[in-house]
Amino acid sequence: MRKLLVLLIACFCFVSCTKQRARKPISQSSGSFLNESIERNKVLIAEEEAIINKFIKNDSLNQYISSPKGYWYSYNTKVDEATNTPIRGDIVYFDYELKNLEGKIIYTKAELKPQTYYVDKENILMGLRDGIKIMKKGEEITFLFPSHIGYGYHGDNDKIGTNEPLLCTVTLNEIKKDTSKK
Repeated sequence: MRKLLVLLIACFCFVSCTKQRARKPISQSSGSFLNESIERNKVLIAEEEAIINKFIKNDSLNQYISSPKGYWYSYNTKVDEATNTPIRGDIVYFDYELKNLEGKIIYTKAELKPQTYYVDKENILMGLRDGIKIMKKGEEITFLFPSHIGYGYHGDNDKIGTNEPLLCTVTLNEIKKDTSKK
């Protein structure tokens, strides 16, 4: 019995000490899904930019400025005084409304209510996050946001659909500087 026990222990040690090989994966990803997704997004962005450019061309009353962040904007009310624009940490108070590019109101200013936003410290619509930082107190700007800096593929689960470019009119009512900076 003792020999049998020693033999079992020796076999166990021999088997457990042998070099083991890693299993090969059952399937390998080629990355084609990611590449196809990138191409679909490039096509979508190009289509939306074409729609926005057509909108700008047809809107002869306003002059739109292209932003380096991928949106366009036009001043409805411009403040020419050398006043400050919001910076990180400032508190801004603003009103806005959202329309589709056909001019149909999606959300009115009353529905969206006056907004309070701590600049770069809260999550809001990506295009607004940057657009607010170019505004001065008292200005009203109309922004044209492609869907990828608006509500994107998902929409807002209510009135804004999938991949919908937006026309967003923002009025900046007040800027309170961050007084906690040293």
